[in-house]
Amino acid sequence: MDKIKQISTEFIEENTNFIELISEIKQHFSTNEVLVPMRHHHDFPNPEVQADSTLLLMPAWNPSKNAGVKIVTVSPKNGQFELPSIQGTYIYFDAIKGSIKAIFEAKNLTVKRTAAASALASSYLSREDSNSLLMIGTGALSMNLIKAHASIRPIKEVFVWGRNFEKAQAICDQLKEEDFTISAIQTIEEKISEVDIISCATLSKTPLVLGKHLKAGQHIDLVGAYKKDMREADDETISKAAVYIDTFQGGLKESGDIVTPLQNGTLKEEDIKADLFLLCSHQKTGRKNPKEITVFKSVGHALEDLAAANYYYNKYTNA
Repeated sequence: MDKIKQISTEFIEENTNFIELISEIKQHFSTNEVLVPMRHHHDFPNPEVQADSTLLLMPAWNPSKNAGVKIVTVSPKNGQFELPSIQGTYIYFDAIKGSIKAIFEAKNLTVKRTAAASALASSYLSREDSNSLLMIGTGALSMNLIKAHASIRPIKEVFVWGRNFEKAQAICDQLKEEDFTISAIQTIEEKISEVDIISCATLSKTPLVLGKHLKAGQHIDLVGAYKKDMREADDETISKAAVYIDTFQGGLKESGDIVTPLQNGTLKEEDIKADLFLLCSHQKTGRKNPKEITVFKSVGHALEDLAAANYYYNKYTNA
């Protein structure tokens, strides 16, 4: 029996080429080879911190090739323990034999594939000449979202906002050698009306992206707010924009950014233009004109995990 490979956070961090990872995920979305059941989503009480935690189980199979399942906990109050909110493991299988090929630390796998999926969507939805980005949020995703978006658009200016200004500044310090200028800002309002792309990755319960501040031609990338009681963008944003989601399977059910507008009549299901399956298979097109405002809502999908696991496993075994 082959030894199970342990693929570390450090390996993933050191061996990520976003252009390659985006291409891998695009290829998976462009075919119907992968079987993905609806993910298990279980909230459980965490009285010690007076907030629920969530257990997510996300399986996917590419028959006779590979399979995997991600087991993740999301604990929004982990900041007080100086820990990321997302913890977990990804188990990668041989789909023929059922044997385990590799085990990944899931946090870095998740942030890399999530950022790559947002950049993949942006390749269809943002203007090709987009050169400025506002990053809202300072969690593990933020640096990866910045790098991923910059890999597919000519980003020259990046602005970072977070509830903690020092964390925003720390991100800027870590990315100061990149091919763009980057600076922390005190308020969202000072830059939101000026940038070409707005990426938001938070656990906010109240909207941070307000439609009244938006300008023609912007692309809004909503990555956080993974539960129905969370919102990153308000109804005015949704009503002004052409709305796209990562998958119809999860996108219509899991996040307040889509569920609430559907419930209150701001958005109708038939108004949602496409998901990544339709975009990547060229069944639907993305941005229609330079003045259109586009919104992409991501809730995550097990296909992205399997694609990323396949990418890093091949890198690891060919190293």
